[in-house]
Amino acid sequence: MPSHPHVWPADRWNTRPVKARVLAVARTLTSATRVLDVLTLLDPDGIERYFTVNPGSAFADRALDEYLHGLPGYTVLDWEDAVRHRFDLAVACAVHASMHRLDARLVVLPHGAGYNRLVTESTGDAVSSAGLSRNELTHRGEVFVDVLGLSHPEQLDRLRASCPEALDVAEVVGDPCFDRILRSRRSRDGYRAALGAVDGRRLVVVDSTWSEHSLFGRHPDLPQRLVRQLPADEYAVAVVLHPNIWSRHDPAALLDDARRMGLRLVPPHQGWQAALVAADVMIGDHGSVSFYGAALRRPTMIVATGAAELDPRSPSYAFGQAAPVLDPDGDLAAQLELALARTPDDRTDLTAITDRSLAHRGESARLLRPLLYSFLDGLDEPAGEPVLPPYPKPAPRPGGGEGPSAYDVEGKSEGTEVSLRRYPFHPDDHTPRGFHALTDDHPGDALRYTAEVLARTEARAERPAVDWLADTALELPGLAVAVAALGPARHLLRLPGGRLLEAHAARDFGSPEPVLDPLLLGSAVACWLSDGGDPAGLPEHGLTVRTGRHCTRVAFTAGP
Repeated sequence: MPSHPHVWPADRWNTRPVKARVLAVARTLTSATRVLDVLTLLDPDGIERYFTVNPGSAFADRALDEYLHGLPGYTVLDWEDAVRHRFDLAVACAVHASMHRLDARLVVLPHGAGYNRLVTESTGDAVSSAGLSRNELTHRGEVFVDVLGLSHPEQLDRLRASCPEALDVAEVVGDPCFDRILRSRRSRDGYRAALGAVDGRRLVVVDSTWSEHSLFGRHPDLPQRLVRQLPADEYAVAVVLHPNIWSRHDPAALLDDARRMGLRLVPPHQGWQAALVAADVMIGDHGSVSFYGAALRRPTMIVATGAAELDPRSPSYAFGQAAPVLDPDGDLAAQLELALARTPDDRTDLTAITDRSLAHRGESARLLRPLLYSFLDGLDEPAGEPVLPPYPKPAPRPGGGEGPSAYDVEGKSEGTEVSLRRYPFHPDDHTPRGFHALTDDHPGDALRYTAEVLARTEARAERPAVDWLADTALELPGLAVAVAALGPARHLLRLPGGRLLEAHAARDFGSPEPVLDPLLLGSAVACWLSDGGDPAGLPEHGLTVRTGRHCTRVAFTAGP
């Protein structure tokens, strides 16, 4: 600790009295967001809050600095400035021996599902889990941490082997991140809508930790193959990549093709917790996101075990050995359908493993808040039960309203019902399918002249819908159907021979206002016509469009 700490500015400039100063200490974006989970337990009134980055991590980049400076209510200090000041409390979710320099009572917690990873650069040995080693927890032979938070008593045994002198400061406090996830379950519908899992779609969440042993390290093309192989109206796919991947690479660029085909890319600072709550099925690896998904009883499959970089005594290692395996080169749709079809009783039960990391479920706020306030001498702990807030809605890239501009379409009709499966088009995929349907703004011309369906998706376009349809029919005489959007669920169609029909989606009693994709409508009508349907009968009987578990009734009105 510094021998002559700097004095804080005079309090006369503050509108509210400052009774305590709390320092949040980050080493990476992951640890920063975990600290924020913990500090939601403190009433900000009377507390001045600061953030600093303990230097030295390979993953501390400019994005971390920008994230911290964008946090409301926190003053960001550089490390050397932070160690020259005195704080009542410092909280970190990753520990380093240089933190002994802080003039504060220091509480350290994990930044994942417990302590599991072997990082010799941090621990100085090949057997201690990062966060539990003598190299990280001591300075000149003395433990400098005031409280070492553990998520489960199992970690005490490994701490006893790696740094027994730290046992006196160890406290089992549960996992506040997982408890916030549990608190967020009532927000599932909102999360699913934000990630595109609406109208019967099931949400596949693909997650990857960092390193060459991870899902993204070994199978970087898996997200794209999923969005290409899964019917777009039956599945939504979101990918969650560890912030350390974002620190060293550019996932938005690496996954650009997949994003244009509908993949939702969850930002690194927020959203993965909501994606877990929203998920129907998980595909991952040995990282904490997959572990938490299994703890939520989501069907979980992995493509990487991480055995080479995990403490073999840790629950995460056991998870990697026991979790069901996805064959990344096999039929992805068939494997997902099989996983989703299994009842909870038929799935591999990973509860015994996940329970070994997540003690005191739902109790971490009750355990942590009094501990934190015990170091804030000028403040009383608030009355009432402590509560961790739910996580906000995710904001994936692209947003929920965006999607592919071209599809390969398969379909069949029976009477007035048309069943469709649409797959995002990619020029390098030569899987034989039915026909092509694309939007008017799809880039390039090659597909435009072979497509059977073309749709203008902008309802308030410059050219009137009737004129655009007429011009399109002249330009592309081979089209089966052209569609111009008139609203979210109302569109104008032009069929061969110049027949105009206005279509709208019917709303069932007690149902929300329908949304009808003009490209889906055009594809359904094209499929029905190719199976011998008579367009003259559409105003009389309409069509029912089925995509997986979702049905939309469409009524038609003949033009003048």
